[in-house]
Amino acid sequence: MEYIMTPLEGVWILEPRVFGDSRGYFIETFKQSDFESHIGPINFIQDNESMSTYGVLRGLHYQRGEASQAKLVRVIKGCVLDVAVDLRRSSPTFGRHIAVELNDENHRQFFIPRGFAHGFLVLSDEAVFMYKVDNVYAPQTECSIRFDDPTLDIHWPIPASDMNLSPKDVNGLPFAEAVYFD
Repeated sequence: MEYIMTPLEGVWILEPRVFGDSRGYFIETFKQSDFESHIGPINFIQDNESMSTYGVLRGLHYQRGEASQAKLVRVIKGCVLDVAVDLRRSSPTFGRHIAVELNDENHRQFFIPRGFAHGFLVLSDEAVFMYKVDNVYAPQTECSIRFDDPTLDIHWPIPASDMNLSPKDVNGLPFAEAVYFD
């Protein structure tokens, strides 16, 4: 596995080695000792999976306070644009984002630490998205920031008119009104 540091402190792209032949392929998707030697100790406690169709945008979500979650995400079918937004006021990259394409061909994974909002947009007909988290879902602490907030200047490759959004995401807060981390 290759661990690639991004310009946002704590956010990593993981590129696994793919061993393929005429029968298919094999990849190692997670090894605790390697993960900890590159990124540090994280106690992932739950694996989640979602399926979405073209144009579905999920995000930009996060949980406040002690309910915050670190995530290790990947796509096992299809293609998404995955985005992390730095909500740590003390960070030199506060308010900046990074976008990474994750798909079933590049097998990339994206690690997003606590203190970030996260979202993804499905670019293929269908996408199966998997993620590990280090904290349980606490709906009472969940927040959503508007995906199209001009302050964030995220360049989504699908027009907003073609996106499929939940009511929570349509009514997300402007970035200026978000609850930040210290």
